[in-house]
Amino acid sequence: MSTRAKVATGGVVAGVILLWLLPFWAAVLVMVGVPAAAYLLLDPSQRRKLRRVSRKPLGR
Repeated sequence: MSTRAKVATGGVVAGVILLWLLPFWAAVLVMVGVPAAAYLLLDPSQRRKLRRVSRKPLGR
């Protein structure tokens, strides 16, 4: 299993656990708010690097 698949699986499991433990609105707030806050805590150079890495090349 690739690293991305492991991260995605962990995210789904965490989301299901949050939905089970918290009310729906609180679980959605945590699932959206934590990654957004983590992105906003990066400095501008780290954000640029993250954007550059996450873009897929066109394959010309």
